[in-house]
Amino acid sequence: MAEGGSKGSSAKFAQRIDPKADNLSPQQLESMRKAEMAQWQRKMGKLRSRNLMTGLAIGGIVLGIYGYTFYSVSQEKFLDELEDEAKLARASFPKTSAN
Repeated sequence: MAEGGSKGSSAKFAQRIDPKADNLSPQQLESMRKAEMAQWQRKMGKLRSRNLMTGLAIGGIVLGIYGYTFYSVSQEKFLDELEDEAKLARASFPKTSAN
């Protein structure tokens, strides 16, 4: 089974050929170009869809981190509490000429 595509095979289908060494007709060369182009387009379609999915996943992760950062910063109230305590502390001390 594994020997079906080897170079020493007597099968007439799916043999590797060297277009420069073998004398091929222009029709055969054109057929090879069309087959290669079809394979290339099929591979590029799969690659584009994979790249699109990867880009969307990375973009989603970035937006998630960005949103979480804004959410967590908006939840931080300890700085406001410290400022309120500092205002109360300043108000409770008597005013002197140095202040």
